[in-house]
Amino acid sequence: MKIFVTRPIPESGIELLSQEHEVVVQPEQRVLGPDELKALVKGADAILSMVTDKIDTEVLAAAGSRLKIVANYAVGYDNIDLAAAKAANVLVTNTPQVLNEAVAEHTFALAMTVCRRVVQADQFTRKGRYHGWDPKGFLGIELKGKTIGVIGLGRIGSRVGQIASSFGMSVVYNDVKPNLEFEGKLGAKFLSKQELLKTSDIVTLHVPLLETTRHLISKPELSIMKDTAVLVNTSRGAVVDEAALIEALKSKKIFGAGLDVFENEPKLTAGLAELPNVVLTPHIASATHEAREAMSKLAAENILAALEGRKPPNLVKG
Repeated sequence: MKIFVTRPIPESGIELLSQEHEVVVQPEQRVLGPDELKALVKGADAILSMVTDKIDTEVLAAAGSRLKIVANYAVGYDNIDLAAAKAANVLVTNTPQVLNEAVAEHTFALAMTVCRRVVQADQFTRKGRYHGWDPKGFLGIELKGKTIGVIGLGRIGSRVGQIASSFGMSVVYNDVKPNLEFEGKLGAKFLSKQELLKTSDIVTLHVPLLETTRHLISKPELSIMKDTAVLVNTSRGAVVDEAALIEALKSKKIFGAGLDVFENEPKLTAGLAELPNVVLTPHIASATHEAREAMSKLAAENILAALEGRKPPNLVKG
């Protein structure tokens, strides 16, 4: 059977698929245009897509009646029209769990980098401006004894809480319902979103992009955060209203922000890149050798199951 992969990915998954099927990998590391994507998926039995690929009714129709599965190389799947896939009798899968550690570590790396002003200090030093120790130079924020607020207590959010606890931080969280097991292990506390925003020194977002979470953090939410608080987003860019965030960062309503995802990715909202109190990374939270190889293998396993008439291990319910 024919499997189309929209971009080069680590070889573990490709090797697994190639043992029994024809695998066509689009060789360039770039986002395919809508017309290119529709042309290339024609006749495919399976599509291994990236989070940057918009899989809609037109793409599914272009693939044709042989298409059985779209395996997304990501945890999130807001790039796929689930209703259209269901109507076309096409399965949709994702790659959860295997990137929990990588994303959680990157979340904490962003928080620490912002709190200790690492990027600003690095640029200062590289420009030859360091002429000796300064007792007031680049004063930042210590994490021990502070409170981290986790919005979205899934696997990644839970791991972020564990890491924060090991740093001596108090953990509060908000989710659709309390998690008593998590509370028991870490002494964490369930709070309303408003109370979490008011009390947290670091606010970190781990929610999927839905209509209910779009602009979950906007001007009203930023206005009640501490002026010493840091916002971190490694979930989806549109969860944060970037225009409102820029205003809050400019006015120093909050201390800083760390962003790995952007509202109009890959474009940045005008003015964001010029702000010294925000750290920006190009959607690399899962970018470890371990995580990306595991994602490749898991996507392949999902495809093989579907092509063999079995239920894929990571089936997304539309």
